[in-house]
Amino acid sequence: MQKYIYLFAFALLFLSCDKQSKIESAVEKIPVTMKVHRFEQAFFDAKPEELAKVKVAYPDFFPVGTPDNVWIDKMQNPQWRELYAEVEKKYKNFGAEQTDIEDLFKHIKYFFPTVITPQIYTAIGEMDYLNKAIYANDKLVIALELYLGKDHKFYSEFPAYLRQNFEQRQMLPDVVSSFSYGILPAPKDKELLSLMINSGKELYLKDVLLPDYTDAERIGYSEDQIKWCAENEDYMWQFFVSNKLLFSTDSRLPNRFINLAPFSKFYLEIDNETPGRVGQWLGWQIVRSYMQNNEVTVTQLLKMDAKEIFEKSKYKPKK
Repeated sequence: MQKYIYLFAFALLFLSCDKQSKIESAVEKIPVTMKVHRFEQAFFDAKPEELAKVKVAYPDFFPVGTPDNVWIDKMQNPQWRELYAEVEKKYKNFGAEQTDIEDLFKHIKYFFPTVITPQIYTAIGEMDYLNKAIYANDKLVIALELYLGKDHKFYSEFPAYLRQNFEQRQMLPDVVSSFSYGILPAPKDKELLSLMINSGKELYLKDVLLPDYTDAERIGYSEDQIKWCAENEDYMWQFFVSNKLLFSTDSRLPNRFINLAPFSKFYLEIDNETPGRVGQWLGWQIVRSYMQNNEVTVTQLLKMDAKEIFEKSKYKPKK
């Protein structure tokens, strides 16, 4: 009997790999060429008397009403110029990143053919870690100051759970997150399960759009954090069920289990061992289980109700 189980499992794996191979073959044939605009180079390499030309070339980067002396001071400010120098060390040539982004948009165009391929704009901002990459229809803005490497001296005041994702490798997962905001319908209610599955949909998008990335890279965890979640999946699920959290609308739950945080808040001794956002990780496993057990396209998945996904997922946490 065990022999047949192994054979069945192997057959499923073979079919899955074959399907993935066909998708990748089709993706490769999709033509995508993206133009890159290096705003930070145009701005910091310009002389003060050239500011007017930069403003004409990049009007979206200059809020109306801001006097020119503010921009000239920024051009000449030693701290901004040091930051620009560090960004130039790592990203003076953006060719490899451009190729990766173009490959990502080939995958996006495969699953979402009507999506507009944006032009890429690189920039240096105010280290807004909530907006590292912004996709807005025909523009994709990348804040390069937040991809210098987690141990860079400029990040010394950031907590470790944020610093760990200030890596070049996190650029594409951040782009997918921003892209998802425009196509993912908002949850119909504020129940924890709805928030979990909404996050799970976003992470499943990373499964299909970033097939060469690890789970840790997709969610922005370390390998140890992914391992912790896998080893404690059943425990976490039983905690949510026994404490009747899944259908609760308690406004404190997102900060405990969904939103960015150094750790999740079970209010137990294990809290300091946990990664933040474990509700997102569990929602991801539910969505994965649903997609494994149902014939549904990615676009159909994104529109589906969370409760229907949960009920038809046949989700069983691994013990």
